[in-house]
Amino acid sequence: MKIINTIKNTKEYLKNIRLQNLSIGFVPTMGALHEGHLELIRKAKNENDFVVCSIFVNPIQFNNREDLEKYPGILENDISELEKTGCDLLFSPSVKEMYPAPVKTKYDFGDLEKVMEGKHRPGHFNGVAIVVKKLFEIIKPDKSYFGEKDYQQLVIIQALVKKYNIPVEIVPCATVREPDGLAKSSRNKRLTPEERKIAPVIYQILKEVKNKAGKTPINELNKWVEQQINNYKGMKLEYFEIVNKKTLQPIESWENKDCIVCIALFLGKVRLIDNIILF
Repeated sequence: MKIINTIKNTKEYLKNIRLQNLSIGFVPTMGALHEGHLELIRKAKNENDFVVCSIFVNPIQFNNREDLEKYPGILENDISELEKTGCDLLFSPSVKEMYPAPVKTKYDFGDLEKVMEGKHRPGHFNGVAIVVKKLFEIIKPDKSYFGEKDYQQLVIIQALVKKYNIPVEIVPCATVREPDGLAKSSRNKRLTPEERKIAPVIYQILKEVKNKAGKTPINELNKWVEQQINNYKGMKLEYFEIVNKKTLQPIESWENKDCIVCIALFLGKVRLIDNIILF
């Protein structure tokens, strides 16, 4: 696997790949790789001739400084895991390389960014959009792969690509879970052993919501979820939303048959998100 740290050298290297008429698949990450990331790499490998992974902890998408400082990551481990998947190129730039000057770009995704993550993490999606657009301009992939666990991010990136006519196909990939149902996440490493035992409850609650969907009134379901979360010490609900899959706006009745439920909560000091498609 080739490892490059500069934008210029990455562009030059990939220019030669394209001259060979090889298709390029791309997986952007912030490192601390887990099985969810590796599954994206493997899917990209199956669907493209050449696979690029980026590792860049993007400071401008963190609205919580503590989250940035505690973000886990050991590059040597990530490199080892990438090599096992057959990744062809790792682009691992510094902050100065990506942002040589202060970033002032502002994107407007309308109502897509005013709910859920956007509401609770101001500026987060602007930071995501800036780095993803820049990475697309550097890598120029044919396809790029994103996990459905970060569902709102996926929808916003699809909107970004459409709005700016970026010639890349966004490939959504199913959430990868632990055997007990907990969604794979870099943040899971920060859970204490006791918190880790509790964490699978999140997916159990979501599955029960799916069972109740269409039968239990939405306002009652909201109250039920809050009660379930409150049953566990150290667990605090931030939001629970049943939304339209395309607009991300809350639905008011079960007549809407194109919806997903998204949840964010704190387990101790660790913020976790998950979702499940209802219909």
